[in-house]
Amino acid sequence: MKRSEIYFSAVQVPVDYAMIVLSAISVFLLRDFLPEVSDILSPKLYDLSFDRFVELAFLVAPLFLVVYALEGLYVIRATRRFWQEAFDIFKATSLGIVIIIIAVFLEREWFSSRFIILAGWLVAVVYVIAGRYAIQRIQKHYLVKKGVGRHRVLLVGGNGRVRRFAKLFAKRPELGYRVVDIIESASASLRRISEIREMKGIDEIVVCDPTIPDDEQEKILDYCQIHNISFKYFPTMLQTSRFALRIFNGEPLIEFQNTPLEGWGRVAKRIFDILASTLLILLFSPFMIAIALLIKIEDKGGPIIYRNERIGEGGKKFFAYKFRYMKWRYCVTRANPDFEEALAFEKELIAERSVRKGPLYKIKDDPRKTRIGAFIEKYSLDELPQFFNVLFGSMSLVGPRPHQKREVEKYHEYHRRLLTIKPGITGMAQISGRSDLPFEDEYRLDVYYIENWSLWLDILICFKTVGAILRRRKN
Repeated sequence: MKRSEIYFSAVQVPVDYAMIVLSAISVFLLRDFLPEVSDILSPKLYDLSFDRFVELAFLVAPLFLVVYALEGLYVIRATRRFWQEAFDIFKATSLGIVIIIIAVFLEREWFSSRFIILAGWLVAVVYVIAGRYAIQRIQKHYLVKKGVGRHRVLLVGGNGRVRRFAKLFAKRPELGYRVVDIIESASASLRRISEIREMKGIDEIVVCDPTIPDDEQEKILDYCQIHNISFKYFPTMLQTSRFALRIFNGEPLIEFQNTPLEGWGRVAKRIFDILASTLLILLFSPFMIAIALLIKIEDKGGPIIYRNERIGEGGKKFFAYKFRYMKWRYCVTRANPDFEEALAFEKELIAERSVRKGPLYKIKDDPRKTRIGAFIEKYSLDELPQFFNVLFGSMSLVGPRPHQKREVEKYHEYHRRLLTIKPGITGMAQISGRSDLPFEDEYRLDVYYIENWSLWLDILICFKTVGAILRRRKN
């Protein structure tokens, strides 16, 4: 998803709002210029001032924005077709007018003018389409032609379709695509794709040859999911449950959908994280102050907040904030003067007491904990400072568990799909078994979350986390 696409899609909302209000004002003024026409359609049965009518227009306009959103008119995509969008505007505006007509029919004293309603419908369609056309002209015929927001496409295949699309994209840059390279079926190795991605960048991979073996396409698909690349192919048959079917240049094209956490889903999740983390910081601030004092009283030698290096979205390192629940001399951090001894002791404990298999470890009866540390770790109170990670943007409230670099290094390649979204304080694994789940089960739960994300699912997981925390954690 290009940043320019998000900006232009966001601009559509206030532009649509302005066009709807402007259309209402235009029709109100037009009624006075064409009194004969307005009287034929409907006599003036109300006494409504211009100022009051404008206020009413401002109140009604959000209804149309909601209808437009439900009809998919705010999909973030620079490559959408204008005439299809114009038809969708016509349908959505008609639906909004029907709702207004029903409301007027039920409450006639609100407003009564068939001329304004019918003319407003036509003028609103024209104005909104004109506003969208102006936005697309700026976006497609100016910025996209100059390369801003254009999708970098890698074409895979050796048939005539590859050559046709390469010529089409070169001839019509306003379509929003730029072919970065073409590779034959025989050379469609992940190493070659990785080289092209590193050198030129790839936003989409389109497999144009349906004769490419399924196992080869599956490898490319896995690569795309791990690196957040859109994967499309021209099929011989439909063979996936999560896809969008489109017609492009007269041919059927299937696009695999990695996650709903793209475009507006990503924006909605970030807004939710900011609001929720701010509220939770204010709510838990007395507890955090009390915990900080108790930690300092019991073990004065080290810091209250332990900055634990983790691997986040896209494989980037960040520091997860936690209340220190270990004695300072055992903390595995470079800030500890006894770092080497602490690391050696932890490796010894992992070898002797770890009760988990796979990349992750869990030390049973960990002797390094302080008394207050054992309590806050059992009830996950040590993770309260991670609300600041969420507020600052390195984590989300809900997502896969953030892992250490040495744990990520033990991942199989397919495990790296967990790094395609921000890690979370809580997630599917935490409400389904907390740290007691085998890693493969945790991975499958997190992939389910990635593929089926919704804002309601985030809210549900947050509420279920409270019950999971209250249950006693096994040592």
